Amino acid sequence: MDNLRGAALMILAMFGFAVEDMMVKVISVDMPTGQIIFMLGGGGAIVFGILCRVQGQQLFERKMLSRPILFRSLAELIGTLGYVTAITLTPISTASAILQATPLLVTLGAAVLFGEMVGWRRWSAIFVGFFGVLLIIRPGTDGFDQLSLITLVGVLGLAGRDLATRGVPKETSSMQLSFLAFLTLVPSSMILSWGAKTSWVLPTQTIWMLVIGATIITALAYYAIVAAMRIGEISFVTPFRYTRLVFALIFGIVIFGERPDVLTLTGSAIIVLSGIYTVWRERRIKQAI
Repeated sequence: MDNLRGAALMILAMFGFAVEDMMVKVISVDMPTGQIIFMLGGGGAIVFGILCRVQGQQLFERKMLSRPILFRSLAELIGTLGYVTAITLTPISTASAILQATPLLVTLGAAVLFGEMVGWRRWSAIFVGFFGVLLIIRPGTDGFDQLSLITLVGVLGLAGRDLATRGVPKETSSMQLSFLAFLTLVPSSMILSWGAKTSWVLPTQTIWMLVIGATIITALAYYAIVAAMRIGEISFVTPFRYTRLVFALIFGIVIFGERPDVLTLTGSAIIVLSGIYTVWRERRIKQAI
């Protein structure tokens, strides 16, 4: 029963993140990417900053200058800038599909950087999953869109964030890390806008509502993920992360009129199945030990 509750919470969290992605894409019609990231970063920093203080946690501590936390913040910055930019410039279904390769890259990174044992079956699943990414991007063909590479930048950043998290001191809470991650987006987005020479616009009431809504939904989705991981077994709950792609496909088709082709859908299925197999295989190995 706990596993089912955990799975339900994970699905709700993924639905929330997909709704956030949809809102960002809607906002991008009237607002430049740098300003969107600035507003989301500021809103997220305020929300998680308040949550930290409510729980009696410090917003800034000396340990936050440790190398793992600094690298994690940098990686999260790269990941967020890459993925949000991809959402605004490419189909949401395509960006979300490529994003699903992040866990595979984390497994690869853990093997290469930390020496974790990864058998030939999981190595095969990783490379099959990357083949699925190639089917979506299609480099060297007429269907290749250079903008889709921006999503890969996001994937690299988010995978780096997850790997760096392993070295973060245990006394640093997830709330504090989230606060730092959102806060980092504020000056970075300003630099991005300055470098791109884009002019910011005065937000309308509708945009303000969308930004506030996206910020609140993100915080709730974050809480749902934490609760899901605590209630259910991680190996059982984790595969339900891929429901985010299902919601993204639905939003892309229904709201934005996207029509993913056969190769995109095939590549998406390959990535998801490879990721699920990797989690399942890891669970089998741990049970055997």
